[in-house]
Amino acid sequence: MKSFDALNRLIEGNKRFVSGSQSNNRSMTPTDRSALVKEQNPFAIILGCSDSRVPAELVFDQGLGDLFVIRVAGNIVSPSQIGSVEFAAERFGTPLVVVLGHSFCGAIEAAIEGVGQSGGETSSPNMNSIVSRIRPCVENLLELNVELSDEELFHQAVRANIRASADHLRHGSQTLERLIAEKKLLVVGAEYSLETGEVEFFDGMP
Repeated sequence: MKSFDALNRLIEGNKRFVSGSQSNNRSMTPTDRSALVKEQNPFAIILGCSDSRVPAELVFDQGLGDLFVIRVAGNIVSPSQIGSVEFAAERFGTPLVVVLGHSFCGAIEAAIEGVGQSGGETSSPNMNSIVSRIRPCVENLLELNVELSDEELFHQAVRANIRASADHLRHGSQTLERLIAEKKLLVVGAEYSLETGEVEFFDGMP
């Protein structure tokens, strides 16, 4: 499958989800599951947030074995996430990566709160390892747009973080850079709306 075809499959699946006409809202049979025991062939890699309200398989109306999903708070990119993307892209030939952020993201909120604090860090070193990857996006927005309202800052920070993660995947791995150069992989960024259920693809679109 080509990256453009994979992208269209996700777009059509999200339309079904939004309209309530999901095609995969059923249990798989034992035969279906058995066919996936020894191999898988996911057509898209989703690097998404861990938020319980944004399960990629439901949002895109896909079934067992269709998506290779990597979830981490704030859909950040660190070595383990890059390695996971590399694994799927090379092992399965998956042609599409989607960095999927969402509205009202708690990790983004924590990063904004952290910028406003004197220490700029959360109480937990482990949580701060996540927030610290998001904070530069917030700081850049504040430097460039001092007149932003709280709501505008939140929305723009969500998108800036998605762009930063997608850009990190495009330029932070020799393996992924090679696949992109060979037209075997496309990395795009998208935002899921908790309010409407719609996914808007806005970064890196062909």
